[in-house]
Amino acid sequence: QVQLVESGGGLVQAGGSLRLSCAVSGSRFSINNMDWYRQAPGKQRELVARITSGGTTNYADSVKGRFTISRDNAKNTMYLQMNSLKPEDTAVYSCAAGISIGTYWGQGTQVTVSS
Repeated sequence: QVQLVESGGGLVQAGGSLRLSCAVSGSRFSINNMDWYRQAPGKQRELVARITSGGTTNYADSVKGRFTISRDNAKNTMYLQMNSLKPEDTAVYSCAAGISIGTYWGQGTQVTVSS
């Protein structure tokens, strides 16, 4: 079955950087949009960044200029480079992949930014 596995989360000081990865396996179909979401305690889940199969990207206003989403279609892997991290970026980050048969989610990875 289709599986998404995130990696790269952790604890970092404000101003630091992290790179998240999301590897997709088990899909016989092309992957369309790939997204990064995050959810902080007590808050609703929000879309952080999206990348289409053609490489078009969109970002939440709160991360524009600091985060960069990318994908390697040959490896079925998506990345989120996070720079200039702020304490308010602390959340569980999850990836999602849109495939013709449905949308699939990873289990999430914790990102904690200390002040």
